[in-house]
Amino acid sequence: MNIQQLTATTMNDLYQIAGVEVGQHYYWEVGTFQVHAQVLITSWVVMGILLGFSLVSTRNLQTIPTGSQNFIEYVLEFIRDLTRTQIGEEEYRPWVPFIGTLFLFIFVSNWSGALIPWKIIQLPHGELAAPTNDINTTVALALLTSIAYFYAGLQKRGISYFGKYIQPTPILLPINILEDFTKPLSLSFRLFGNILADELVVAVLISLVPLVVPIPMMFLGLFTSGIQALIFATLAAAYIGESMEGHH
Repeated sequence: MNIQQLTATTMNDLYQIAGVEVGQHYYWEVGTFQVHAQVLITSWVVMGILLGFSLVSTRNLQTIPTGSQNFIEYVLEFIRDLTRTQIGEEEYRPWVPFIGTLFLFIFVSNWSGALIPWKIIQLPHGELAAPTNDINTTVALALLTSIAYFYAGLQKRGISYFGKYIQPTPILLPINILEDFTKPLSLSFRLFGNILADELVVAVLISLVPLVVPIPMMFLGLFTSGIQALIFATLAAAYIGESMEGHH
């Protein structure tokens, strides 16, 4: 199998993965297209929460932060430290908004699945859940990360960026190319699998043992959801930093 066939096969696999469904789903018809309404609704809610909180926290900025301003500055400092650690002191600043957006969207999305009672909203088909509970969302986030680190590498090193594929020897060219396709696969499956598994476990426990037992599992789910957001953002920043440095 040559490089073109390998690339085509991998892209076809990604396309098929995006069509994976668990249970029933609710769709909107937009012309000749079907739009996954459940993911759009919950994603808009998450984006509304983030936008609303940021507007409220920055509405009346003070020299000495208090309350929500103090919290949002702490979050910003945390994201800056994470990005600086993975990308480097000289290059990290332009990437803080991207890494911060990834982290906050995934974090709030994961927590929304545990804290927001989505199931009380009735849909004609299926039910609402965290946006990251859908593989289309995680694949989209992973592909955005891939585009970002390709852009970072090309912006920093120009056409010489592609020289990394024949390092340390041209024999490794197919493996080095395949590595760039496995990165989004790994990112998307890790996030999707952990969030889906966590929600399924809690749902089963609630149906079997309605009291006491599910509560510790829900708290554990909140913790692991936050860890998954941190892992995704950290790996995204690490891939960007790696592409600009030019080594594997």
